[in-house]
Amino acid sequence: MAIKFQYNKTSLGELGKQLKMRQKALPTIKSKESALRLEVKKAKDTAEEYREEFDSLSRRYDYMVALWGEFDADLIGIEDVELSVSKIAGVRIPVLREIKFREKSYDAFSSPIWIADGVELLKRIATLQISGEVYDRKTRLLDFARKKTTQKVNLYEKVQIPGYEDAIRKIKRFLEDEENLSKSAQKIVKTKHEQSQEEA
Repeated sequence: MAIKFQYNKTSLGELGKQLKMRQKALPTIKSKESALRLEVKKAKDTAEEYREEFDSLSRRYDYMVALWGEFDADLIGIEDVELSVSKIAGVRIPVLREIKFREKSYDAFSSPIWIADGVELLKRIATLQISGEVYDRKTRLLDFARKKTTQKVNLYEKVQIPGYEDAIRKIKRFLEDEENLSKSAQKIVKTKHEQSQEEA
């Protein structure tokens, strides 16, 4: 990105302000990036823990697969999933508040004994699945924000700050050269004026 400027003091002052603003903002942006990186890792790890727990739970109850044919699917369902929004480093992320299950009553005496355990198992599985999905979403949102922040850090560090410094250096050199030329011209004029006075 080429920085547009003019070879004058006004442009020099404006570029100086822009440079200072970016130099002040850079540490804040860097700390935001590292905070987001940490939060992305935490969210990924938590989502992975939910997946592993879900897989472990599924394997533990594999022997019940044949029994699920007898299970009445209307006994339990998800009525509502309550989410709220939280902010991490300025990024709005979902937070799971509560999962409301709809349970249909059943006759505990005439139903197979494992039905109660099956209902609890389904609740646990649904909770793990939904929690994992929420953390996956959180991970995606945080990672997207982290990438944008990293781009901004790189833009400031590698493009804009060096660009402004280079432009300021060029303007200062130009103004110094201009001043030196002006002084030289004044000396020449003064010398010629003195010579003409001596001749007269």
